[in-house]
Amino acid sequence: MTAAEKPAYQVLARKYRPETFADLVGQDAMVRTLKNAFKADRIAQAFIMTGIRGTGKTTTARIIAKGMNCIGPDGNGGPTTEPCGVCEHCKAIMEGRHVDVLEMDAASNTSVNDIREIIDSVHYRAASARYKIYIIDEVHMLSTSAFNALLKTLEEPPAHVKFIFATTEIRKVPVTVLSRCQRFDLRRIEPEVMLGLLRKIADREEAQITDEALSLITRAAEGSARDATSLLDQAISHGAGETGAEQVRAMLGLADRGRVLDLFEMVMRGDTGAALGELSQQYADGADPMAVLRDLAEITHWISVVQITPEAAEDPTIGPDERLRGQDLAQRLPMRVLTRMWQMLLKAMEEVASAPNAMMAAEMAVIRLTHVAELPSPEELLRRLQDSPPPPPSGGSGGGLPAPGPAGARGGPGAHAPAPQGEPMTTSYRQDGGTVAASGGAVQALATDQALARYPTFEHVVELVRVNRDVKLLVEIETTLRLAAYQPGRIEFVPTERAPADLAQRLGQKLQQWTGNRWAVTIVNEGGAETIAEVRDAKVRALKAQAAEHPMVQAVLAAFPKASIHAVRTPEEIAAEAEAEALPEVEDEWDPFEEE
Repeated sequence: MTAAEKPAYQVLARKYRPETFADLVGQDAMVRTLKNAFKADRIAQAFIMTGIRGTGKTTTARIIAKGMNCIGPDGNGGPTTEPCGVCEHCKAIMEGRHVDVLEMDAASNTSVNDIREIIDSVHYRAASARYKIYIIDEVHMLSTSAFNALLKTLEEPPAHVKFIFATTEIRKVPVTVLSRCQRFDLRRIEPEVMLGLLRKIADREEAQITDEALSLITRAAEGSARDATSLLDQAISHGAGETGAEQVRAMLGLADRGRVLDLFEMVMRGDTGAALGELSQQYADGADPMAVLRDLAEITHWISVVQITPEAAEDPTIGPDERLRGQDLAQRLPMRVLTRMWQMLLKAMEEVASAPNAMMAAEMAVIRLTHVAELPSPEELLRRLQDSPPPPPSGGSGGGLPAPGPAGARGGPGAHAPAPQGEPMTTSYRQDGGTVAASGGAVQALATDQALARYPTFEHVVELVRVNRDVKLLVEIETTLRLAAYQPGRIEFVPTERAPADLAQRLGQKLQQWTGNRWAVTIVNEGGAETIAEVRDAKVRALKAQAAEHPMVQAVLAAFPKASIHAVRTPEEIAAEAEAEALPEVEDEWDPFEEE
């Protein structure tokens, strides 16, 4: 045979595309349903195939079209699940040239006009076949108007018309379309089935390829038969003879699985130098840094699953040495460490994907992982603290906790002081014992005592400031004003060190503006109570002080000198939060059908 007569090379994904239901692998449930439907002559008017890429959606659509239109070798056959493959209809459909089987790619034909052409042609009978069949691939790409135009025809098509849809995004298909179709979910092909398929194809091609290499291809294909056969085709060419795991790893940019496990163990030991050296060596051997991190994440996930379900170690794509090492690591590593490793690897992969230099980002990730690996778990830290001697008493609350301030000698929020009868109210402030008049001296009050009776306590004044939304003044009152005496229209207070110099003047002016009455706001040198903020935080400070006396907390503060108590939650608060977050109980509603 001359070079001109030699047939063109056909890729394995097309050469070994299934031609009958018996050739489909991993889709037994769908094949069984279709066979029963054909046998009972209950063929649906529309089918929709969904699943990940490469599981056989379009191939299944063509097999169904062949089965519907097959006439057998003798030309007298009817619809069958075992098309002969030799009649004119079978050959034309598999070659994609049958005039009555129209394939349309919805990704490039999304408009309503494309669907209108189908709607206009369904009324004409098939030219030569038994059924006119429309196969629409990636149907979820159709526009909303295109779906709406198709609905009526899809619900009541002529008897000679069948629709077969394929999609990888079933959630994007309108429910109105799904309800008019018989749906089949094509599953990912299991590793055992995929390995058998690849070995069968390799034997037919007389290709020398090891089982370990086929396992790597199966794992990389992630359940897609088309991806697996395409990778097998590439691996056979890459090996140029006998193809082993090394050639497949180099082709896929993967590191040796055993070496990835070595790197994983180095990271878990906290051996930063060895881990960086191993990563650099794998990079020099052609491994992609992102692929190495993915392998680390995959191993972390696998060991975690093996720890929960030991039978997961029996994965056929896992070699015996790797299986033993994984089972050993699953017994020795705590789940908390594995989950922390998983979270950090996910973050690391994001950084590597966006970093200008992937190798540098991967090295920084390994450095972080090894340093975190040395940190003790909470349980181990608790044991260490329990074994350590308690620190000597320091006389304070410890941990940088503020000591509670002394209570004021007199007065406080809401305290009442006797007021002289008939004394005119002035807006003034006293500093260092002296009185300075503001607003030009004493001014007769513009309102009666009954008007000021609306503010019987200092809390009413604070609420007035809050209602008028003067946030700055409100914060100053709550944090820098120590109330010494109060009566409606008269305020005496001791300012804190952080109080603004004009606080008394501004407070008096604001109260006059809001109430229409003059207020005497006076600064005194002694007798001030705690500020509102100090009163509000007194319980928190007491809880922190009480917590700081606990031996375990003292051990923590001694082990971590710069630590401090941030918050304390009491059992009552935890119970209240749980009660607030719990779903409300639903009372039994009256049932009109319940017998009395």
